[in-house]
Amino acid sequence: MLTQSILVLVISFVVFLLCGVPISIGIGMSSFLTAIISVPWEVLTYTAAQRCFSGMDSFALLAIPFFMLAGNIMNKGGIASRLVKLAKLIGGKMPGALAHANVIANMFFGSISGSSIAATVAIGGIMAPLEEEEGYDPAYSAAVNISSAPTGILIPPSGPLILFSLVSGGTSIAALFMAGYIPGIIMGVSVMAVAYLFAKKKGYRVEKLPSAADAVRIFWDAIPSLMMAVVVMGGILIGVFTPTEAAAIAVVYSLILAFIYREMKLSDLPRIFADTLLSSSSVLFLIAASGIMSWVMAYTGIPQAISDAILSISDNRIVILLIMNVVLLFVGTFMDLTPAVLIFTPIFLPIATGLGMNPVHFGIMMIFNLGIGNVTPPVGSCLFVGCSVGKVTIEKVSGYIGWFFLALVAALMLITFVPEISLFLPRITGALI
Repeated sequence: MLTQSILVLVISFVVFLLCGVPISIGIGMSSFLTAIISVPWEVLTYTAAQRCFSGMDSFALLAIPFFMLAGNIMNKGGIASRLVKLAKLIGGKMPGALAHANVIANMFFGSISGSSIAATVAIGGIMAPLEEEEGYDPAYSAAVNISSAPTGILIPPSGPLILFSLVSGGTSIAALFMAGYIPGIIMGVSVMAVAYLFAKKKGYRVEKLPSAADAVRIFWDAIPSLMMAVVVMGGILIGVFTPTEAAAIAVVYSLILAFIYREMKLSDLPRIFADTLLSSSSVLFLIAASGIMSWVMAYTGIPQAISDAILSISDNRIVILLIMNVVLLFVGTFMDLTPAVLIFTPIFLPIATGLGMNPVHFGIMMIFNLGIGNVTPPVGSCLFVGCSVGKVTIEKVSGYIGWFFLALVAALMLITFVPEISLFLPRITGALI
């Protein structure tokens, strides 16, 4: 029965994907088909509906649409442009300074929006014309933007980290947020290292530095935007508000800034709300459908079977972690991050904790890994959006993406096998005991 359930679940899910069925529908239908052969019909119908509802019945889950809304407001409200100017200032006179500014701006924007897609659009839309004016290869510029955009899912606030917290059974969101800072910076630095080598090879000229007065003005203009991250994380750490309440505060803060900057009108709000509604509803529907899959997998014993299969290959901690990373890297090439977190967390987390791995460390490793999938074909969301923003083809960008992919995988190995990179900040701030 177990083998039959695994075959039905996997084969039906793959068939649905190949037929172009939306992934949330594919998850629900393949789970339902698997349940039919192992669960009584009257139990199945009742429990499936119950699992859909219970999967979304979470106060912490409200943080995801709120942070999405805050990111959309920032994108429209002039916050991104001020962060780009500050990033250009930090980039200084390094070869390929505009490319480095793109990476830094994505890290800044990620720290206050929590969305890699939003960063790809907002920062890429500003940087692409500037880099083209300076003679940068548009494919190179797009590759840098695409490869650095996933820093936004590690540097808090982060929707995927909130999602992991819920799926993992309540891993501390505050600890996950603090754990994301250093790995997110490492991700950005690894992209900058490759961008630097290409810039040296291509001889991209160095940006002129602004005057001291202009530098002070640029820094001063960016402070209100950067302070949002301080307010959100500071409030969570000292216990003034929960992550969900912090997300709501982020919306109010971004609205105030947008109107102060006078780059957003009241008439823009309906479109912003509609975009957020569409994005967040798709995530919530995925969570509902994955609730059925999680129950079916637990009922049929699929996670335990996969765990036993992996452990039968080797009992070496390094080998097992490598296997999990390879599987997740492969999954990330054809599955979006959200369903991958929902499906594979219940499978791999027990294995990781059985090896003595802290759930916070595993969560960072998993999100980092699946974030790499955002930049790789055939499903990489940042890849497609970044190519559209940069007005280049995927074929041209792919030549650069391969090198950035290698750098990101090297950084992933560092995050995987040096736990303190992820756990240092949560420990010293008291978020992890």
